[in-house]
Amino acid sequence: MVATLNPVNHCHQLLSAAKHNHACRLVITASFNEVAINDGDKRSNKSTRLAKSISNLLNLYIEKPSLKNFLHRNDWNVVAQAEAKLELPTTSPKEDISSIWRDIHGCSDWENLLDPLHPFVRRELIKYGEFSQATYDAFDFDSFSEYCGSCLFNRRKFFEKLGLTKHGYDVRKYIYAMSQFEIPRWLEKSYVTDTWSKDSNWMGYIAVSNDLESKTIGRRDIVVAWRGTVLPSEWYEDMQRDLEPLGHGEAKVERGFLSIYKSKRMSTRYNKTSASEQVIEEIKRLTKFYKSTGEQVSLTITGHSLGGALALLNAYDAAMTFPTLPISVISFGAPRVGNIAFRDELHHRGVKALRITIKQDLVPRMPGIVFNETLQKFDDLTGTLDWVYHHVGAELKLDARASPFLKRGSNFIGVHHPETYLHLVDGFVSSNSSFRSDAKRDLALVNKYCDMLVNELRIPAYWYQLRNKGLVSNEFGRWIRPKRENEDVPSPIEEEENYDL
Repeated sequence: MVATLNPVNHCHQLLSAAKHNHACRLVITASFNEVAINDGDKRSNKSTRLAKSISNLLNLYIEKPSLKNFLHRNDWNVVAQAEAKLELPTTSPKEDISSIWRDIHGCSDWENLLDPLHPFVRRELIKYGEFSQATYDAFDFDSFSEYCGSCLFNRRKFFEKLGLTKHGYDVRKYIYAMSQFEIPRWLEKSYVTDTWSKDSNWMGYIAVSNDLESKTIGRRDIVVAWRGTVLPSEWYEDMQRDLEPLGHGEAKVERGFLSIYKSKRMSTRYNKTSASEQVIEEIKRLTKFYKSTGEQVSLTITGHSLGGALALLNAYDAAMTFPTLPISVISFGAPRVGNIAFRDELHHRGVKALRITIKQDLVPRMPGIVFNETLQKFDDLTGTLDWVYHHVGAELKLDARASPFLKRGSNFIGVHHPETYLHLVDGFVSSNSSFRSDAKRDLALVNKYCDMLVNELRIPAYWYQLRNKGLVSNEFGRWIRPKRENEDVPSPIEEEENYDL
């Protein structure tokens, strides 16, 4: 037999504690829920009802304390910093970089610009990082959708739908890629039999700076943004570890990355030409047009994870095709792609590459966790090892522990997310400085697809999703999956058509 608490006396004790210690009403409610009940004793039911009634009464009259009462002093400082940002804009006014854009894009390999991080470089990195993040935000992940694997929006309103018109770019073309790897049926991307494409996936886009932005940044900037790994077939390709000749000299690259970049098949709707051919053809058209008007043109290629790997392959192709075009690669959390000959080829052809990595992120360590560029110090003994993976370009290395807003622990998936990268870039000052107090980007963005923010900020994890998972109520009150607007339906005919610039 368990002794029953007297709820009335217990209530007075809690009231006294609340008056002097600001006890939370949640604690009071929980305390009443702990009232033990004697089996077969009718009075226990009355006691329980009385306890609940008094608990409800207390909830009305005891003021709920602020979040500050639940936090340690250091935690509260974090929350105070976050709340102070709510009244500030998420971006700073644009700077005119027209006279120094070549330095910002690595003409001197970003020497003396990364640590400490130059404010103009930070701004450009965030811009291209947001272009990379857009490839995820606009991707149709829904396996019940007949358009799974496509872009949710047509290119004319792409940046408008994603809130990125502030950057001053217009999308010119979408990129489609396919995998040669035949995956089991249970791993296919869509449950729908009749889909928009069984072979191809939307892999990114090509955009160009508009007149106003071009004046600010000092040239007409062509941007190619590549999407990272999402679909099962892409994960299969990522797992390939063999190096394959690229077709020029001794340069070799990872087989899976090359397959996604080069695959094509005449029987498909979107990949009669490969992703490589689609991109190079559009760059050729754009550069020819803008150079004919006397403008200076640059090519900036960006991507996250797999997208960063494809960006390097794209840069290699572009450097071979357009030897005088300034080419830079801005990648986030990208893996190694090729051997030392591949790295040297990019360097000799003038490609400037900047890798943004996070110390705790495992992806930049692969492939070649053991056999990688660190073996270079043994070159005198072993000679050049053409089967060993090498990273390319300069590196900006970040530390997730530098941000007071991120959880500690081993959240390897969350650390790898592009929004985590953008958050850390925004707050990075130098390797010897604390997190930037006047960082601009919205903290809530970090938790779009993961659970990285400290709980004290009260930002839900994985909050970025369609309302009601995409279902809408029709005129009869039935919940249905709406059809896409005609202009947002993928069209191979539109992708093949050229348009006036």
